[in-house]
Amino acid sequence: MKQQIIMKLLTGVAGLGIALGAATAHASPESDRQEFIKYYTSKYPNIKLEDYVYGALAFDADGKAQYEAIMEFPPFEGEIEAGRALWETPFKNGKTYADCLPNGGRQIAGNYPMFDDAKGKVVTLEDALNNCRVANGEAPYKISDKNTLGRLTAYMRTLSDGMPMNIKVEGPKATAAYEDGKKTFFSRKGQLNFACASCHVQNAGVRLRSELISPAIGHAVHWPVFRGGENLVTLQNRYTGCFKQVRAVPPAEGSETMNNLEYFHSSLSNGLPMKASVFRK
Repeated sequence: MKQQIIMKLLTGVAGLGIALGAATAHASPESDRQEFIKYYTSKYPNIKLEDYVYGALAFDADGKAQYEAIMEFPPFEGEIEAGRALWETPFKNGKTYADCLPNGGRQIAGNYPMFDDAKGKVVTLEDALNNCRVANGEAPYKISDKNTLGRLTAYMRTLSDGMPMNIKVEGPKATAAYEDGKKTFFSRKGQLNFACASCHVQNAGVRLRSELISPAIGHAVHWPVFRGGENLVTLQNRYTGCFKQVRAVPPAEGSETMNNLEYFHSSLSNGLPMKASVFRK
């Protein structure tokens, strides 16, 4: 049964290069985004673009109703409060994260990841928080540590809830990073020979066993998510899981490959509002 599902997905991916020709060739980030939108809205004309912020729930009215009921009393409020405590705890020098981030850290999360010309690389929101720590004499948190950087990021993104995603790709170095992330997104990998696009573009809205596959547009606005209650999962945690599911060795979280992938992936959601701290199954 599992092999039949995999073969169905692989068959559906055969026309991916044709269906998204502009996105798989060298194109501007905005033309890529518009091509993705055209693809999804043509395939699912009854789904509004703004509903893609709900991920796979955009295809499942019953699931979305259950989600909305859960979000009235989120089971992960304790995790968000733990993140708030980390955010508000002063460094040894008496300063806080709000002192070294633009606008006190409010309404800025949708600008990340961003390309830092001075550093010559993509900087994620987690990087920005760690850079703040280092600038104030503190040791950086581990990128994959959910109890520290994960909680802190989850809380900080609530300070930008509703902000439109606003990823900028300007200049040749930023464009090169974007193109590298796009290459990772469309490159097949692992023993199953899948790309990120195999599931989240061509097969978005298709049911894999009991789960609907989510679309790439709208993905980046709602991470980290809380799965099944209080299990915090960051976007790069999820990338790691996807690599493993196709039986590929994942790059390290926080690596250039992962950061560039997040840069490209996040740009697809430009203009959509941030949906910070959400529940997923």
